[in-house]
Parts: sequence; C-alpha cells; structure tokens
Amino acid sequence: MFNKCPGQDFRKVSVESITCPGCGYAAEIFSDEIKIRCPRCNNPICREKMPSCLDWCKAARDCIGEEKWYNHG
Repeated sequence: MFNKCPGQDFRKVSVESITCPGCGYAAEIFSDEIKIRCPRCNNPICREKMPSCLDWCKAARDCIGEEKWYNHG
C-alpha cells in the first residue's frame, strides 16, 4: 500500500462552474471540493454526487486492492 495517495497532486486540480440553488449565481468550485458557499448569497452549494478518487484516479485500483476495486461499483 501507499504511504500517501498518489492521486493527490494539487497541480491537477481543475475548476468548474456550479449553479447556486438559492440565487442562480454561477459559482466556481474546485475539483477537490465537495461543498462551497455562494459568494453572492452565502447559501451552501453541494455537488450532486460526492466525488470519489475511485472515479478518476489512475492509482485507485492499486491503492485499494483488486478485491475492493471489483466490488466498489
């Protein structure tokens, strides 16, 4: 197993737009964030699906092991 998750490379963090359900403002959220506060109305904004490193990390299979990899979905 790894001492540190090999997928935690902050140089690969991206930004996307997420719409505030309170006021409709298009706020920015980073790919490593799950929840932010709207800069306009201070309403909490959450992603529809909580991101998992298993969805995007190339090292996830090695990190969690074959058995868990096949049973994670």
